Amino acid sequence: MITHVEIFDQHAKNYDQWYERPFGSSTFSLEVACLKRVISPFSSSLEVGVGSGRFAQALGIPYGMDSSIELLKLARQRGVFGVLGRVEALPFRSSSFDLVLMVVSVCFFEEPLRAFKEAHRVLKNDRYLALGLVLSDSPWANFYKEKAKRGHPIYSHARFYSFAEISSILAQAGFRIEKVCTTLFEEPQDKEPVKNQEIREGFWREGGFFCVGAKKINR
Repeated sequence: MITHVEIFDQHAKNYDQWYERPFGSSTFSLEVACLKRVISPFSSSLEVGVGSGRFAQALGIPYGMDSSIELLKLARQRGVFGVLGRVEALPFRSSSFDLVLMVVSVCFFEEPLRAFKEAHRVLKNDRYLALGLVLSDSPWANFYKEKAKRGHPIYSHARFYSFAEISSILAQAGFRIEKVCTTLFEEPQDKEPVKNQEIREGFWREGGFFCVGAKKINR
């Protein structure tokens, strides 16, 4: 069976070019604005599941890790220092970063709890993990699940979690959620530019993109 890593290697350019299309471009800017609402000031930072580096570049994050070498090549072209590795065993020293970011990547993790525990390990005390997610509570998750049923090569490998599930996994990994924001309050589609630019504080299940800021709890 082909793995999701092989899928991303094969479709790296198409995945990246999605952000150049009308819907992808408008969604990206909105998602970046939402993420900024939950990210505290930082000096050292890492994006786990950095992909092609668009979010890292936009948010000023210099380091990225991904399991796809082809996506890392694109990230490096954007000035992101990319490292090949696994989210369950980050190739970084403990207490190295002020911020760890994960954007639309948790749904592809084989073991989210181990990934969050690794984020906890590489974060300095009292620092933050920031997540950008599509949650199963949202109608957008159903939209992407339908694409998976029709054989979409990337969404076929995605597993969406509820807000309650993410909250529980974060707590088990040693994090306390401190801020949540929601955006993308439109009917699910992926062709036309996003018109509604609203970002709301808190968890709103009718939204499509959820940003979570979680603080590392010292053990």
